[in-house]
Amino acid sequence: MTTVYDIPPGKLIEAAAADLKDKIKIKRPEWSLLVKTGADKERAPENEDWWWVRAAAVLRKIYVDGPVGVQRLRVVYGGRENKGRKPEKFRRAGGKILRSMLQDFDTLGFTEKAGTAGRRVTPKGKSYLDRIASTVAVRKG
Repeated sequence: MTTVYDIPPGKLIEAAAADLKDKIKIKRPEWSLLVKTGADKERAPENEDWWWVRAAAVLRKIYVDGPVGVQRLRVVYGGRENKGRKPEKFRRAGGKILRSMLQDFDTLGFTEKAGTAGRRVTPKGKSYLDRIASTVAVRKG
């Protein structure tokens, strides 16, 4: 059986994002059209489907890295802030976006709280991502 580890991350995230948008129908908040994803960014994302792509990437990250909290995800999705002539400085990503996605996954049953360690993927979430990985593998092969 094909798992998340057997598929290139880019292809899996792309397929999972399309599935989250079309079949699972995760709602994108109204405010998400206007926000930047972190202090290191100068503008809001140009891709209209960025919400679902980020959600798929977050779900995969939780699957692969075990219990992960919002603060660790903020570090993962952060970047260097351009400060002009001054040296660049690392800035974490925005937390509201990640918290909203994790709450959506909790209501769907894909993740659950793991005490103070953050969130972990439930068996339902694992089977969902493994099913997506299997369809990507079939299309590739």
